[in-house]
Amino acid sequence: MLPKTKYARSGDVRIAYQISGDGPVDVVWAPGTMSHLDLDWEMPRRALFFERFSKFCRLIRFDKRGTGLSDRPVKMATLEERADDIRAVMDDVGIERANLIGVSEGGSMACLFAATHPERVISLMIWGAQARWINSPDHPWGQTQEEHDQMLASIQDDWPSFDYITGFGAGVGRDADPAFIESVGRYMRAAASPSAVRAYETMNGQIDTRPILPSIQAPTLVMNRTGDSCANVEAARDMASRIQGAKFIEYPGNSHSMMLDDMETILSDIQEFITGERPIDSSDRILATVLFLDIASSTERAAELGDSAWRNLLNSYYAIVRKELARFRGKETNTSGDGFLATFDGPARAVRCALAIVLAVKQLGIEVRAGVHTGECELMGDNVGGIAVHTGARIMAKADPGGVLVSGTVKDLVSGSGIEFTDLRVHELRGIPGEWKLFSARA
Repeated sequence: MLPKTKYARSGDVRIAYQISGDGPVDVVWAPGTMSHLDLDWEMPRRALFFERFSKFCRLIRFDKRGTGLSDRPVKMATLEERADDIRAVMDDVGIERANLIGVSEGGSMACLFAATHPERVISLMIWGAQARWINSPDHPWGQTQEEHDQMLASIQDDWPSFDYITGFGAGVGRDADPAFIESVGRYMRAAASPSAVRAYETMNGQIDTRPILPSIQAPTLVMNRTGDSCANVEAARDMASRIQGAKFIEYPGNSHSMMLDDMETILSDIQEFITGERPIDSSDRILATVLFLDIASSTERAAELGDSAWRNLLNSYYAIVRKELARFRGKETNTSGDGFLATFDGPARAVRCALAIVLAVKQLGIEVRAGVHTGECELMGDNVGGIAVHTGARIMAKADPGGVLVSGTVKDLVSGSGIEFTDLRVHELRGIPGEWKLFSARA
């Protein structure tokens, strides 16, 4: 069930917001240039991130005016009006003080609110933000004015462009899965019109919060990825240095998003910052796609060939699998006999790798079975474990020789990738709770 959407009045504008979780602390999420409360729950990684976030707090998210489910007035809001939307939502919820997190352009809103309403902010967190977005002689990070003008023109003429999604706009990175890039494009088109985005980006280019940063009194945490193409890590570090006592954390990666495989680590850092307590072993869990492989009728084939010939065949089989794993950026985590376990940072790559292996091993006169699932895994040295790994193994066991079976989670995550699926009946997986709908993949 989606959280109920409610509306707060900010002046003559209605601001849509949702509340998820019932933890002991309140966190208000100030979004970036655009957002869409309902569609957040339809994008698997965003939904998983907000579900995890809501486990230790009451998370209050809103769409700022002109975007998402909020009113879309003709006149776009100033930074002051956007910051006042935070106050309106807090008043409507009935909370006097809250922890505040500003993401990307939302970082400017959050900083202004924290500086002007210190009595209402318990702590401030900022992700992927800069004090100003256009570079200058005393702020050498961000877009040049020419780059900014080109971005504004592309918003008007080609919304949302590949360059905007992967670069200065959303910063998802050019090596992201094409299906994911397309899903971000759909989200953006629903979240805001080209004119609204252009108006906001025009005003964002005029923002410079450096004068107000020293006035922030709340404990502050600033976070950024090393290779973020939207918010420069050195600019974020400079921002943190201007806020008294602010803590800065740098995370690896070339994306603007915090909703990647290391989201558990980031959420654990946030939880520890807010509550003073860190979840146990949180750093030992990741979101990953697992691929299980084995050779169909391997026992019978080994007996037929004999030890020496079987060993030679296995070596050839290993070489083929490892070649395809390298091609699709898979990581071999466990090999036992004819069984392979590998992890991937993208489900589409895992499925395509499995399909490639199924085809390639036919030259050896064998057939393999493959199972693919995406879920939370426990890190165990160089290996992985947990319920997601067991689920992947059980899915593989249901596959026919030469078949690639995937879970419904994987099928949803690769929507738009061009991979085709055949809908199979619902299965029970031995030792795994519930019923599972499985799908057969084909190129």
